[in-house]
Amino acid sequence: MATTPSAQYSITIRVRFDSRQKGAFAQLTSAIGDAGGGIAAVDTVGSDHRGVTRELVVNASDLEGADAILAAVGGIDGITVLESWDRTFKMHQGGKIELEARVPLDDRDDMSVAAMPGVAQVCRAIADDPDKAFELTLKSNMVAVITNGTAVLGLGDIGAAAGFPVMEGKSMLFKEFGEVDSYPIAIDSTEADVLIETCAAIAPAFGGINLEDIAAPVCFEVEDRLKEMLNIPVFHDDQHGTAIVVLAALINALKITGGKIEDLKVVCNGIGASGVACSKILMQAGVKNIIGCDTRGAIYNGRTENMNSMKDWYAENTNPEGIRGDLTEAIKGADLFLGLSGPDTFKLNQLKTMAKDPIVFAMANPVPEIMPEVAAGHVSVMATGRSDYPNQINNVLAFPGIFRGALDVRASSISEGMKVAAAEAIAGVIPDDELNPDYIIPSVFNRAVAPAVAAEVRRVAVDEGLARVSPPVGG
Repeated sequence: MATTPSAQYSITIRVRFDSRQKGAFAQLTSAIGDAGGGIAAVDTVGSDHRGVTRELVVNASDLEGADAILAAVGGIDGITVLESWDRTFKMHQGGKIELEARVPLDDRDDMSVAAMPGVAQVCRAIADDPDKAFELTLKSNMVAVITNGTAVLGLGDIGAAAGFPVMEGKSMLFKEFGEVDSYPIAIDSTEADVLIETCAAIAPAFGGINLEDIAAPVCFEVEDRLKEMLNIPVFHDDQHGTAIVVLAALINALKITGGKIEDLKVVCNGIGASGVACSKILMQAGVKNIIGCDTRGAIYNGRTENMNSMKDWYAENTNPEGIRGDLTEAIKGADLFLGLSGPDTFKLNQLKTMAKDPIVFAMANPVPEIMPEVAAGHVSVMATGRSDYPNQINNVLAFPGIFRGALDVRASSISEGMKVAAAEAIAGVIPDDELNPDYIIPSVFNRAVAPAVAAEVRRVAVDEGLARVSPPVGG
């Protein structure tokens, strides 16, 4: 499927135009367009009597498209390609984050206070009272972002090292949107025990743990056991971040359709980590009839094929009518299709059998279960996981504010109540009079989101007795 040129496949090309060759720039733009590229920016970086040097930023549809663009530019008479580079790889060179000191080291006195011998006093204070680590180290605002690279979005099981750049990006988002410091950590193991032991061993240095891109069912065991062992928040974002934003989107979608959450029939296609978490938070919010489907069809009590411990739980707690069969059977009369599976797995003929004013959240990335163009005219509200369509369901709306709020009150855990409150906060950022089918979720760049989420997380943490300190003044 042809895709629109985008920044993720952009290249920078530095070219020299021969002053004797007329019309070369027009030929250049035409060649780039014919090769499927889109010019995002042009800058003149040098000029003399022999010609002009320009630098172009060009978006391509994929890596092969970028190569085709370069070849097309290089074939134009009067133009010399001086150099080119992939902007994505250049951004990642040397990593995307760094650490820096918060206090000066200008003289011997500074050294004596920050390091030995002065630091010994701080060490003794923490030894006497471990909670002082929150006050006297970076623990109070530091989250470990942990992966083993077994379930990277769109890439699958690529391993810990290959998954590490995603964790660096996560740390950037934590800082940018929540003012939360974090450090990415890659653990080279697929064994639950190894992941658990490693996380528990390094936990004293962190105020929270964000698990990421760990495949099911290992991710469930890792999170559950760490939550039992540790007294800091442990949060698997692929599960709970997705679930929180899905609930936020549904809250606002129902304001448009007029439906009530307790009356909905929901079909969740894809019962992995995020599918289970989304189902749980919807049930927590009031959904009573939810049916999960995997590659073998509907999950029901008594099914034995392609099951695991989490699907066993799912079978016992969902599908109250015991519906069997494939997605075509399950989706009949449904009010909400929740897609957490793969591309093109939800067909138009299936959509047409849903209830009046259906809601479709098709979140497979980069190609959703059904494209918005296909669903248009047959849905009341639609959302995807993509940034180039309205209503992007993106975890960045949740996790920075979740951890900001939890860290502010030194919460011992992140409860179901805190998650639901976070979803309500995200939904509430959009005033009711601004809601429309193409605007049920705030932009990821809406700076009101994280503070709103943090405030609600702090409030619920205090109400539920999970806060160890009072919220900051003004919070």
